[in-house]
Order: sequence, then structure tokens, then C-alpha cells
Amino acid sequence: MALDYNEVARQWLDGDFDSETKAKVLALRDTDPVGFEDAFYRNLEFGTGGLRGKMGVGTNRINKYTIGMATQGLANYILSRVEGDDLSVCISYDSRNNSELFAQIAADVLSANGLHVYIFDGIRPTPELSYAIRKKGSIAGVMVTASHNPKEYNGYKVFWSDGAQIMSPVDKDIVAEVAKITDPSQVKFEKGEGSGKVERMGSEMDEAYLSDILSLMLSPEARAAHPDLKIVYTPLHGCGVRLVPECLKRLGFKNVYNVPEQDVSDGDFPTVPSPNPEEPAAMKMALEVAEREQADIVMATDPDADRLGIAVRDNDGRIVQFTGNQTAALLTWYILNRWKELGKLDPSKYIVKTIVTTELVADIARSFGVECFNVLTGFKYIADVIRRNEDTREFICGGEESYGFNVGQFVRDKDAVISCSMVAECAAWAADRGLTLYQLLKKIYSEYGYRREEMVSLVREGKSGAEEIQRIMTDYRRNVPAEIAGVKVNRVIDYAQPDKTGQPKSNVLQFFNEEGDVVTIRPSGTEPKIKFYFGAAGSEADAKIEKLKAQFVG
Repeated sequence: MALDYNEVARQWLDGDFDSETKAKVLALRDTDPVGFEDAFYRNLEFGTGGLRGKMGVGTNRINKYTIGMATQGLANYILSRVEGDDLSVCISYDSRNNSELFAQIAADVLSANGLHVYIFDGIRPTPELSYAIRKKGSIAGVMVTASHNPKEYNGYKVFWSDGAQIMSPVDKDIVAEVAKITDPSQVKFEKGEGSGKVERMGSEMDEAYLSDILSLMLSPEARAAHPDLKIVYTPLHGCGVRLVPECLKRLGFKNVYNVPEQDVSDGDFPTVPSPNPEEPAAMKMALEVAEREQADIVMATDPDADRLGIAVRDNDGRIVQFTGNQTAALLTWYILNRWKELGKLDPSKYIVKTIVTTELVADIARSFGVECFNVLTGFKYIADVIRRNEDTREFICGGEESYGFNVGQFVRDKDAVISCSMVAECAAWAADRGLTLYQLLKKIYSEYGYRREEMVSLVREGKSGAEEIQRIMTDYRRNVPAEIAGVKVNRVIDYAQPDKTGQPKSNVLQFFNEEGDVVTIRPSGTEPKIKFYFGAAGSEADAKIEKLKAQFVG
């Protein structure tokens, strides 16, 4: 809901905010009227990735006050809803500008409210935070990160006791608690009598995490036979810098090359336009190293090391980048195939994918007699399936098109450390059979049929952009296309009607045609974007994708 931004800004100028913040509010008002409105016209909300936005002054920005207020709201929620004598919260942070500062503010506020805090002694991946929450038996966790967003952004992901990001109604109830806090004087920024302990986590948690990752691996003989596979890895200035190479080393891979400039943890991400492994430009330097070293595989993880992008050599020796859908399909096939060979499959096992992830993953699961759950976009929905089934069934793996994948039940979020390890092992297994990863993917296509997917985002900044995005969704609901890619639409799913979908309510539309092609439209939960997901099957899939893009995004 839009606020009276001038009135909200006046409250910041008159309230208990420091002089530097007030000066920045005045400067913004006088020099950038559009930015001033955007900074104060609403409060940041929890979306699919929690609290995320540009850094700066204002209620619609990430700063020490919005972090403090969110943390106070979290503390109030825990203390009013959860019973226990030693309630603890785990905290981690990535390499972004101000991440360490914001993490320390969160630790101070939680401790000042009497909660026991475990905070990492340096940057750590989001999945390791998820792991630590379960290991410590904590009630919640906080990860300060904006994932793969541009450098101007930061964020605040809240996790619950199962190690997964918070779901409704907890997220909405926390937001309700935050909304009660209208002035910094209501936030306990300073620790005092009755404060909880603050303890550092370090190498002991790393060792436990790495040990459990190694226990997930499936082909030790193949790794032992192919230790000389050449792998280039880059953390893109982020959290994977230590743990990914260490894990690959412990798996026996001897030729792991780095990109020295990108091993530097730097929130300005100086060597890439955007620290997003989905973007080809982000992998440019790693690809140059791969050419120099004649590497087989290139891997890149985003700043909080939960997403993985890979590139491999095709049949002509050229390096080609896989999409998130292709990586998910490859890993799903490899893992299910190995589980079958090892005699580990039975009806209690299952996998999970999101509604915008390739149907190839579901086809693969069916061929192995494994159930595939289909959930809304966001890994928290995959984690929710794991939580609901953890006492009776076993989660094998799950993924989403946006370069997120996970294996096993140790971590309840996407995990690029696990994914890097599994991709490397899969490459060794394929090499044992005279195949490259590219050839293995082609083999999968030959068995299940070719599929192509593509996602296009339209960026719409600010208040007017948010209104335009809502208009686009309204227009498509009122005017359902009769055809997509020239073929009659025969099914429409509107996830805003949960009674008809069996999923939680979500502002998502899907259109299917008679040939199985699909268009999904959804506003991003973490960025000022509306996203169009296109999927097509069969030998004409490439051409149909181009038709779909022309029809919906021009």
C-alpha cells in the first residue's frame, strides 16, 4: 500500500534518527524528487527472498534502521510466540557492502532482546547458514545478502527452525510486528542487562558442513579414476571462495583453477556488470581462464553461493553455458540413475521442482518411478515439501530454473557448494563412460525429447513501475490470449485462486497450448521486474520460443 511519502519522510526528519541520516534525507529530497518518493512511498516487504532492496535512506531502502526495525520485529515475534529458556538465532552475511555492519546490528538487537546469537566469524554461504540453524537447534536465522542482485542492493533473509526461509503465516506475522515499530526508539540497538550471549561460529561449522556434503556423493570410483578433470571456479567476489575449492579438493579433483581477481571479496563486484551466474558476461573472465588452461568445466556461484552457473565444452570443443533448467535436468538424471544403480530407490523417495522449471525434470522422475512435486517459485516452497514429508519420506533432490539446486536433507535452501560438488562428480562419472557433460545432456534429450526454456524480465522501477506491473497482470487476467505461438490455448492456471490450484495464493499466471508449450507470467518478489517464462517442446522448440517472445515481450 502506498504511503504519504512526504509525511513518512517528515517523521524521519523529526524522529530519533541520527544527523547523518537526516542530512541524506534532505539531500535526496532536494536533488532527486523521484528517488525521494521511491525511498519513502512504501515499507519494504518480505517476498520470495525476504527483505531486499536498494541501500539508502528511507522506509523502502535497506539501511541500519530498516534492518534494526525488522530485527526488532523478529525478536518480538519469537519472544511472544515461542517458548523456551535458551532461544537462539544464527546469523551469516555475504561480501556485499555493509553486509557485515547489518549483520552486527541484527546480532546486537537480538542479543539486546535476550536472545542467544550465533554469528559467523566471516562471510559464509546462505546454505551454510541453513545448515547451522539445524545443527545448533536454533529457532531462526538471518542471512544478510541480496543474492545475485546488482551492487546497489542488500537484503535480509529470515529462516525458521527447519533451516528454510520463512513461510506464511510466519512471514506476515513478522511483518505485522515490524509495522508496529514506527520509530527507532522502539528498537533495542544497545545491549544491556539481560542481554543474550553472542558466540562466533567458524571452522568447526565448516568442517561439519563439508563432511555432510561429502556423504551425499555417489560415485567415488569415478572420481578416483578421473582426478585430472580440469575445472575453473569463480565465486564472483562472493562467499564460495573458500568452501567450494576445498570441497572439490576433498573430492579428489586436482586441477581446480581460480580467477584471482574474482577471489577478492568485494561488494562493488568490480570485474562483472552484475554478479549473476545467469548472465554470460559474469562468466567472461572464468571462460578466458578455461580457454587458457583447456578446462573441461567452468563453474560460477553468486555472492551468497546458493546459485550455480556452469559452462562445458560441446562436441566441437567450444565452451557453451548451460541454463539452470539444463543443469537441473542433468543432475536430476544423474542422481536418480545412480540411486537406481545403488538400489536406493523406492516409493518413499521423491524430488521437487518449481512450476517454472522445465517439465523435463518431471519426465525424468516419472521414468524412474519417483514422485515429482510441483511448487510455486521460490526455494522455500521446495523446503516446505521437505518439512512436511521429513518423518515419512526421503527427499532426493530438487531444483529451479533460476540456477538453484539442492541434494539431500542437510540444507533447506538451494546450495551451490553441494551443486558444484555434484556437477564435478557427474562429470567424472560421464568421463568414465567416454562422455562429456554436453554429450550426457544430449543423451538425455534423445531419450526424453528436446525442450527449450527461456526467461525474459521487464524492469519497471519505482512506484509507477510497480503500478504498471500490476496493470500488466490485470490485463492478462481480463484478456486471456486465444493462442500462444500460433497454437490454441487449452489451459489457463491463475495461482491467485488457491482453491483451484492447490498451491498457496500467488500472483502468477500460466497459459498452455495444445502442443504443451507454456508461458508463465509473474512479478518478481525481490526486484522491480515482471518475469515471462517461456517453455516449448519438440524439434521446433527453438522457433516456438522466438514466437512466444515476440508475442509477449516484443
